[in-house]
Amino acid sequence: MTIKNSSCKIVFWGTPKFALPALEALFKAGYEIAAVITNPDKPVGRKQIITPPPVKILAQKHKIPVFQPIKLIEEFQKEIPEADIYIIAAYGKIIPSNILGMPKFGALNIHPSLLPRWRGPSPIQYAILNGDSETGVTIMKTDERMDHGPVITASGFQLPASGRITCKELHDKLAKLGIELLIDTLPKWIAGEIVPIPQDDAKATYSNILKKDDGRIDWKKPAEQIERMIRAFNPWPGVWTLWPTDDKILRLRIEEAETNYSFPPDGSPGFIWKDENEKVYVKTGHGSLGIKKITPAGKKSMALDAFCRGYKNFIGSNLI
Repeated sequence: MTIKNSSCKIVFWGTPKFALPALEALFKAGYEIAAVITNPDKPVGRKQIITPPPVKILAQKHKIPVFQPIKLIEEFQKEIPEADIYIIAAYGKIIPSNILGMPKFGALNIHPSLLPRWRGPSPIQYAILNGDSETGVTIMKTDERMDHGPVITASGFQLPASGRITCKELHDKLAKLGIELLIDTLPKWIAGEIVPIPQDDAKATYSNILKKDDGRIDWKKPAEQIERMIRAFNPWPGVWTLWPTDDKILRLRIEEAETNYSFPPDGSPGFIWKDENEKVYVKTGHGSLGIKKITPAGKKSMALDAFCRGYKNFIGSNLI
């Protein structure tokens, strides 16, 4: 079977920035986007300003109807426009099987990992956090279980051997890879040229929703693990520590760091020291961490040497 892009009607499910390139690519490829389904607007930032999801903003730009159900209940099912296929990209909720079964070509999900590794909501962060040498994008046929459905296609991405890639950088690369994979795969799937392959559940690993407290540093951990954490949790939830001063406890967000396997002569994990080249390090459970960029609570990000000039008692103290 062949079907022209313009006659293939899609309902797109997605919420964050990761979903934007896929929606834009489908629109530019000439597919008819019957509707976009995304999560409700929510309060964002310190001032808790009610903000629409990125996908909603893009859909409105293209005059695509937008639905924002709080719950995917039976009443909402009746509101979903007819479609040939659903495309899902980081929607953020489990879609019931009765809804997934509505379009004749099913529902395809774009997931930023090589399934079954890193099912769940934070696969990009977990790939960096665990020091994976490879990740990628998987397009799978969606079922009612989280990232469980059979694989339609996948494409790998080698992580830099230097290990310097941040979550934001990897996010953008995988989003671009996802576009290429989707636009190439969709016509073949509709034409019946692809047989999906079941995932091996025995090899499945899972990522969790990240919370703000997940970003607190445990200085007893190895320097390498903390450095990966800094890159994995940038920009959210961010990596932070506490510095007790004489009159208060200051919260510090660590933006960028490097590892060093020299140990100071004394001090427990969290001890701040300076080497013979005037470089500042924090002792960890194994090795030391050289902080390059730091953000004190309520202030702008700055290089560590600038921070040390303002806080003369930083060297020789302890982070907790």
